[in-house]
Amino acid sequence: MRVSELAKALNMPSKELLEKLKTLRIAAKSPLSTLDADAVNRARKALKKPPVKKPSAARPAVSPARAAGPAARPAAKPAAARAAAAKPSPAKPSAASATATKTIEPPARPAAQPTAAAPKLHAAPAPKVERPAAPPLPAKPKPHAVPAPPAPAPAPVEAPPVPAGPPTRLELKFPVTVKDLASKMDVKASDLIKRLMQQKIFASIVQPLDEQTATGLARTFGFEVAPQPTLEQQLQQAYQPDPAKTVLRAPVVTFMGHVDHGKTSLLDAIREAKVAEKEAGGITQHIGAYEVQLEKGRVTFLDTPGHEAFSALRARGANVTDVVVLVVAADDGVMPQTVEAINHAKAADVPIVVAINKMDKPEANPQKVKQQLTQYGLVGEEWGGKTIMVPVSARTQQGIDELLEMLLLEAELLELKADPTMPAQGAVIEAKQTKDRGPIVTVLVQQGTLRIGDTVLMGHLVGRVRAMVDDRGHRIKEAGPARPVEVLGLPEVPQAGDRFLVVTDEKLARQLAEQRLEQRGPRAAAHPKRITLEELHQRITEGQLKDLRLIVKADVQGSLEAIVQSLEKLDTEKTEVQFRILHVAVGDITESDVILAAASDAIIVGFHVGIEPKVQVLAATEGVDVHIYQIIYELVGAIKAAIEGLLEPTIEETFVGRAEVRKLFQVSRSGLVAGCMVTKGFIRRDCVIHVIRGRERVAQAEIAGLKRLKDDVREIQEGLECGILLAGNSDVQVGDLLEAWEQRKVARKLA
Repeated sequence: MRVSELAKALNMPSKELLEKLKTLRIAAKSPLSTLDADAVNRARKALKKPPVKKPSAARPAVSPARAAGPAARPAAKPAAARAAAAKPSPAKPSAASATATKTIEPPARPAAQPTAAAPKLHAAPAPKVERPAAPPLPAKPKPHAVPAPPAPAPAPVEAPPVPAGPPTRLELKFPVTVKDLASKMDVKASDLIKRLMQQKIFASIVQPLDEQTATGLARTFGFEVAPQPTLEQQLQQAYQPDPAKTVLRAPVVTFMGHVDHGKTSLLDAIREAKVAEKEAGGITQHIGAYEVQLEKGRVTFLDTPGHEAFSALRARGANVTDVVVLVVAADDGVMPQTVEAINHAKAADVPIVVAINKMDKPEANPQKVKQQLTQYGLVGEEWGGKTIMVPVSARTQQGIDELLEMLLLEAELLELKADPTMPAQGAVIEAKQTKDRGPIVTVLVQQGTLRIGDTVLMGHLVGRVRAMVDDRGHRIKEAGPARPVEVLGLPEVPQAGDRFLVVTDEKLARQLAEQRLEQRGPRAAAHPKRITLEELHQRITEGQLKDLRLIVKADVQGSLEAIVQSLEKLDTEKTEVQFRILHVAVGDITESDVILAAASDAIIVGFHVGIEPKVQVLAATEGVDVHIYQIIYELVGAIKAAIEGLLEPTIEETFVGRAEVRKLFQVSRSGLVAGCMVTKGFIRRDCVIHVIRGRERVAQAEIAGLKRLKDDVREIQEGLECGILLAGNSDVQVGDLLEAWEQRKVARKLA
């Protein structure tokens, strides 16, 4: 049993139970730690609260006599007088007790039964009257109880009624046996079997029950059944941040933009101005991520290669970036990769801060850049928009301080918080294999604090943190939220984008790693399932699809504008689905397009463009649907047909064989059976039959039955007789020809 399950059974928080277990010298590190049966029994005995005993009604009548002490003893000596007072009316005490049993609810009141036989001995009769009456009341509170101590009457053999109040939640792992279900609900297994028999389900005590049967059965006993969470889900629930302990953290920033617009130079300028000046000898090591300490706080930078890596991390579930800095050269303006970066950031729903670089050049024109960016929805604050735009120069370090301040301001608006007290978790930024130190993993801590000696679970790998190095090459012992570090101690190199988590129980970590490895095998063999044009209508009708994400590529700008305008008109016609064009550009379909489509579940459509073989392989691997068209109206029509459900797969028919109807037989159970002779090819059970009468096709039906003599067969060869039963009420006459056609569905893809 896990600590969390025992805590739920004892009705106390897991943290409190862990503290109690420490005092009992029972080893348990986390709520997911497993306790053996001996430890569970010890904990139950030690922590079980004793029941509160209610004072009985008969005791107060006795205590005054005892409390009287020596004064009561002289009154107790005449035993003959007491016996004489009791003999004349032997039936009265029993009658009084019977009356009390019927009408007086516990506790009984001794003062309600006075006796006239012994007025002076008022303390002695009370125990005699009450002691016979008091025990039956709490023992047999049923309304049908009779005055005499009742013999146990045979109870009706019915399942217990549903208890009043809300149902008790019960978590089970399916399938569950009758015995285990009874144990979980604390009822007799025979009661479950009786209730199953009422439902005409005959099950033994070891019979496994499926989820539907077990849920319905438990509901009749007042339990609400839910599937037991997996170890992965339990781990995620146990490691949720505590809102009361969260603190503000540094923003994580990624630089993106067109090639040669100065991303690397700007990063180097920030590093030299804010990091190298505090360290003699300059930067000793570059780990792909670093942090800058300012007066108002910290900023963490990720030095990724570009928007491809940005979306590749996002496609693997690692949403590590809080703010994107879009670097645009003041002399070049907006370029194709600038537009790609904008679309990647928007698809990830990440705020954008624009850094207009190369302001030191004489041909710099920041106003032109701002005007170009308005076409892509980025409007500067001075023009009434919400996008922060800062003129900078990597060469002269102009505007760097202002850019960093704007990033901190953006972080304040986002209210980024993390819990530094919990076990660390985050994402793998990059990883590499070295000859001298083995696998080196650059991670970004997002929650908690990572420490030396922690057991970390990265993907399907388990390791212990042997050393940590910060962005300046210094050895550190711990790393808090929003801090990038290099970690040594993993047995292999994990994948970029893998989530990492500190698990206090190493045995549990290895168990989880094995489960992930088992799940990873079939996933690696199967391509990721993403949307295709053929599935579009089904997803819309099921309500699963609210918007259609598209990436459009064309050979020239004129064609691109015509396609976008046609799609926008199409969008106004359809209310049940909305278009969201993530990216439009001129040129061939690239790896960047495929990665963006994979991260956003989008479809790529191209017009008069090419696609390299390696990009085709990447699209197939990521499960991205790519369509290339040569005519604009075909491109638009294909998407429109997909939305309206008109894009049906092409049906290809192949002739298989022909049979001639020689005789008709009326079979009572089946219907009209055609006795035929196969005159050409063969007739197969899975074929579609065209009924030919003269020169016309009068009907089409599937084969419901195919027989050779009295045997059911799958195929009849040429020259043999057979009986063919067609599905439905097909009109078949003697002399008709039955042609067998094999149908195959082929998805429409106009490349």
